[in-house]
Amino acid sequence: MTEQTLAAPVDDPQQRQRGFSRYQMLLIALLAFTQFTIILDFIIMSPLGAILMPALDITAGQFGVAVSAYAFSAGLSGILAAGFADRFDRKRLLLFFYVGFTLGTALCAAAQNYHVLLLGRIVTGLFGGVIGAVVLAIITDLFPLHQRGRVMGFIQTAFAASQVLGIPAGLFLANYWNWHVCFVAIVALSIAAIAIIAFAMEPVDAHLKLKQDRNPFHHLVATIGQPRYTLAFLVTTLLATGGYMLMPFSSAYTVHNLGIDIAHLPTIYLVSGLFSIVTGPLVGRASDAFGKYPTFVFGCAMTVVMVLIYTNLGHVSLATAILVNVLMFVGIFSRMIPSQAVMSAIPDASQRGSFSAVSASLQQLSGGIGAVLAGAIIAQAPDGALIHFDRIGYVVVATTIITLVAMYFVQKAVAERTGKLVV
Repeated sequence: MTEQTLAAPVDDPQQRQRGFSRYQMLLIALLAFTQFTIILDFIIMSPLGAILMPALDITAGQFGVAVSAYAFSAGLSGILAAGFADRFDRKRLLLFFYVGFTLGTALCAAAQNYHVLLLGRIVTGLFGGVIGAVVLAIITDLFPLHQRGRVMGFIQTAFAASQVLGIPAGLFLANYWNWHVCFVAIVALSIAAIAIIAFAMEPVDAHLKLKQDRNPFHHLVATIGQPRYTLAFLVTTLLATGGYMLMPFSSAYTVHNLGIDIAHLPTIYLVSGLFSIVTGPLVGRASDAFGKYPTFVFGCAMTVVMVLIYTNLGHVSLATAILVNVLMFVGIFSRMIPSQAVMSAIPDASQRGSFSAVSASLQQLSGGIGAVLAGAIIAQAPDGALIHFDRIGYVVVATTIITLVAMYFVQKAVAERTGKLVV
């Protein structure tokens, strides 16, 4: 790792390299696998919603609280960890939080009632919610800006893989045995990931050579109080709204409102995930080749159109449901990947960990509020259909438009450092 890579996360044409080294490819695969287990643990709650609510005899509102409990606890841990995030080897930090996440997931697997499940989600969120921030800090430390779109594209395939492999397999296990087995499988995968991180990953500690504030609280305050970070934190906060408001109720909405048989849910997730596996790397390449902000603009436009269509659908065929989901995920990835690449170039090298932790915390807290808000907006008809689901779509569209405008000013500062109009 060079000092240029560590201290100045901007493009240097003289230091560009075309491809990734063998270790970089191994690291990308390892981080993607780690993200796969984290995302699967969160996203599995959505398809299991149609199974968990009757199994535990809980309402849509209670289910929304279970989903948001993860987000709120993750938000709290992100703030608590921010002051320490740049004071340790990032590999050790990743291992610590990953072990805690695995223990929380094991508690979910053992849950026999709603309250134990809720506790499990809280513990899982306390540890799992910080891992994404650690992964982002690792990527920022080890990869220059001109490669980060591609790296983010590959890392985000973990989201698609969780749909292709995790969700159909999880639903199969839940239907064939019970929903507890889904979390047991995640625990097994996580233990494997912990072993790989421990033995295959090299330390990531070059940031420790930079000048650090010895007081963690002062380090946190310095990060939060940095004026040029404020707008970036706002964008991060609003970007989480869509996923947390729509996804927790997507399976119930698909079954009861769109009229799709629950047996066909794995097919929808499978096909959507397969397309996403292809889309993620392509979006990453596009963001590096054509610009991260232009790609983000495309993603926002696609998101607005598809969310409005999705949340206003009636009974449709399986093919139509799949098509709408595929296009909606194209919009989501086209916002997520370039926005993360832009955000990674904003903080100083000595504040990358704390910046990422605060961003993750705000994202989780915003998502938790979004899930609770969604649960308060919608209601269930006697036949199980979700009422007022279209109103959630309007909220998502409004936040998408706001982030589109705010992101322009966020990327403008990065663009000025690289001598471009847009980055």
